[in-house]
Amino acid sequence: MSVTGVSGEERNDFTRAENKRLRARSAKLAGELVRPVKWSVVASGVLIVLGTLGSVAGPALIALGIDQALPALTGSGDWGPVLLIAGAYIGVGLLGGLFRSGYFRISARISQRVIYHLRVRLFRQTQALSLSFHEKYTSGRVIARQTSDLDTLREFLDSGIEDLVSGVLFMVFTAAALIALDPQSMLPVLISFVPLFFFTWWFSNRSRKAFRASRVFSARLIVQFVETMTGIRAVKAFRREKHNEVTYGAEVDNYRMANQTVIALFGIFDPGLKLVANLVMAIVLLMGALRVLDGGMEVGVLLAAVLYVRRIFDPVADLAFFYNGMQSAGSALEKISGVLEEVPAVPEPESPTALTKAQGSLDFTSVSFSYVPERPVLPNFDLHIPAGQTVALVGTTGAGKSTLAKLLARFYDPSAGTVSLDGISLRDVSNDDLRRAVVMVTQEAYLFSGSVSENLRIGRPDATQAEIEAATRAVGAHDFILSLPEGYDTDVNKRGGRLSSGQRQLLSFARAFLANPAVLILDEATASLDIPSERLVQRGLQTLLADRTAIIIAHRLSTVAIADRVLVMEHGRIVEDGPPADLIAGTGTFATLHRAWRDSLA
Repeated sequence: MSVTGVSGEERNDFTRAENKRLRARSAKLAGELVRPVKWSVVASGVLIVLGTLGSVAGPALIALGIDQALPALTGSGDWGPVLLIAGAYIGVGLLGGLFRSGYFRISARISQRVIYHLRVRLFRQTQALSLSFHEKYTSGRVIARQTSDLDTLREFLDSGIEDLVSGVLFMVFTAAALIALDPQSMLPVLISFVPLFFFTWWFSNRSRKAFRASRVFSARLIVQFVETMTGIRAVKAFRREKHNEVTYGAEVDNYRMANQTVIALFGIFDPGLKLVANLVMAIVLLMGALRVLDGGMEVGVLLAAVLYVRRIFDPVADLAFFYNGMQSAGSALEKISGVLEEVPAVPEPESPTALTKAQGSLDFTSVSFSYVPERPVLPNFDLHIPAGQTVALVGTTGAGKSTLAKLLARFYDPSAGTVSLDGISLRDVSNDDLRRAVVMVTQEAYLFSGSVSENLRIGRPDATQAEIEAATRAVGAHDFILSLPEGYDTDVNKRGGRLSSGQRQLLSFARAFLANPAVLILDEATASLDIPSERLVQRGLQTLLADRTAIIIAHRLSTVAIADRVLVMEHGRIVEDGPPADLIAGTGTFATLHRAWRDSLA
């Protein structure tokens, strides 16, 4: 399913058909999560049934004590019945407590196991999904799935299920006990269920929409916050603080209003339930009192009947809170199931062709590609790059240079045609083989929290310290690494914040070269380097690009000078192709660009 569909947006205006599909999808995911722990669920169900039976027995024992044991004690001084009923009452209470304690321990293990597997599965899925997903489904939404949505599910599993099961069982067992004790007292209760049904149905429809809106606005808050903090440099640079405050304030207000709607609904539902419960209790008490006066009912039975009627309605409030949690959890499950339903746009081949030792020969055969339908970026593109050749791609912004690089790295698959490595279509190469054979260095030199050495080993975890230092020397990074407080063991901090942009880029070069790929793609990779650093890297590149296929995308024509071949692209087509010296000596586009660049340095 496309990320622009139901699963990719924070919406609360679904059609009836969409709602039906969402519920079916969520139910399927719930079944998958419960299946591995089904026997634990059965055990917890048995324990909660036994615990609830113990709780229900109390009023019946009280009635028996008042109507049977007390007359025996006052009439003949026989303490036996009183002690027996008191012991039974205490024993039933203890057993009920033990059963409920066992239930809580098992249910806690169930919820933690379910959330653990769901959290890992969601993380694995978001990593596996293609770049097209992450470019449309913002990082804030992904974070909301992993944080607030999973926490909502955990809270529901920890307490909501118990509220439902114990509440329903308590009502059923209490109703059965009341019918067995005095069927006439059950009649007002049954009559009251008619208005309660319609009242609950009204609340159900209204609250479902209110809770979904609350979850949507909660997710939007997280998205707004994460994106603001992620782009804080741009916020500061363009003085966007006031604008962001207004935007965030509007989202906060929407969330506040959604929660107020939920609270208002409960402000009607909960008092309404209590009103019905109190009316039924009053009727049962009045009817029972008249029967006691006529001798048709024992006092103990009346007391037990009133207690049972009250207990029948006690769980209704808990069930209302369960419904609260269920609506929130259901909305969270809908969003999580939407992410899990996504299919990678670049799937792993079912029967991959082995790529034992890639040579680096590249071919584009009748390749067409577009990010948006009917707006092609590469129309019917053909290109052959021999193994070991260094090719520079130049051209105006939007010419298709970075798109070509993304297709080579298989971040995307072409809409038509074939991209091949050593004569093998990239669609038939396993992800592991492809990542070893093709490495891309982008303008954004992303570093993870951890030491310099740990960041360098990302592409090759088994690299020795000597191999790491050889790579850093080759790109000119060794000296500045040694100047850091702890050298190669220095923590680079979040996203490499401790280092300059040029230093981060040098580390990304060393990381790529350490991986020793057959094909190296440099997408504006020298853009963050100053002139001295760029010259130093270029000397290293000439050594490191030897016997390796390389694709260099750069606006700086000084970087292009080390290429064996230059391709000038316009509107997804190659308009010039040849060695740099030949093109510079000509009168084409590249010669014009080169003269303009040379004049800018004068």
